Amino acid sequence: MLDQLKRMAVLATVVEQGSFAGAARLLQTSTSAISQQVRALERDMGVTLLHRSTRKLSLTPAGARFHEGCVAMLAAARGAQAQLLQLRDAPEGELRVAAPVGFGRHLGPALAPLLAAHPRLSLHLEVEDGFTDLVAQRIDLALRFGRLPDSSWVAQPIGEKSMGLYAAPAYLARCGVPASLTELGRHDWLLLRRGAASVMLPLQDAAGQQVQLTIQPRASSNNQLSLQQLCEAGMGLAMLSPSDIGVAAQDGRLVPLLPSWRLPSLPVYALTPQRDAQPAKVRYAIEALKSHLAAPSPP
Repeated sequence: MLDQLKRMAVLATVVEQGSFAGAARLLQTSTSAISQQVRALERDMGVTLLHRSTRKLSLTPAGARFHEGCVAMLAAARGAQAQLLQLRDAPEGELRVAAPVGFGRHLGPALAPLLAAHPRLSLHLEVEDGFTDLVAQRIDLALRFGRLPDSSWVAQPIGEKSMGLYAAPAYLARCGVPASLTELGRHDWLLLRRGAASVMLPLQDAAGQQVQLTIQPRASSNNQLSLQQLCEAGMGLAMLSPSDIGVAAQDGRLVPLLPSWRLPSLPVYALTPQRDAQPAKVRYAIEALKSHLAAPSPP
């Protein structure tokens, strides 16, 4: 069946080009190969489709009727190819994005310009910190942070979020301002993680010296916003991203601590179902998110 469809396309191209030689040039093959394809089609159909002469080719009556179907088939194939190329090259259709709640505030600013520039593109956001079945939810692009679990999806780094150490004035008034790494270990900690086991926190000073600090969280969560709220309520120290805390640092609700020590940045990954042939909507969205993450945080 596939061979016959190919031969029908060859016949339509021969008639379109007016000769076997013209069809051979267009299809990048030999004239004899084109002639063999048409003869095989005539043999399979049991009817002569072309009148051949040294001067020109013409369709037989049966060939003319059959040619109409060949042209329609070829036009449908070219139309399907054009639609596929449009999907590949221009963002359109519904883009489905999954992200943690803590990153939800960035999705609008990052993707709104993309939507504005491409009116045939629509957007659906799945914003939650729990497990999302990416396949069942038909997710095109998922955003994840930190260490990634094993997955059949392809992870591509698209940026990172700088992190800082913060506490509320009420907590510092009650427990004191830590002035050294030794003092940090004696404070209450609020950590973004599942479970409450102690963790090793790598820190680096301005000279590049690295130390490992063992901390036991007073509270932990899989939601960054809830940790920020606990931190603002004076419940302990928290590692937060300046791009996430909004005006809380500007209006004094959160105070940065030990600015000479650097916390490890949090890597941001884009997860996609496959590595190759990503549709344009996914490729454009990834670039928009990269640009957003690379932009300096507002003061």
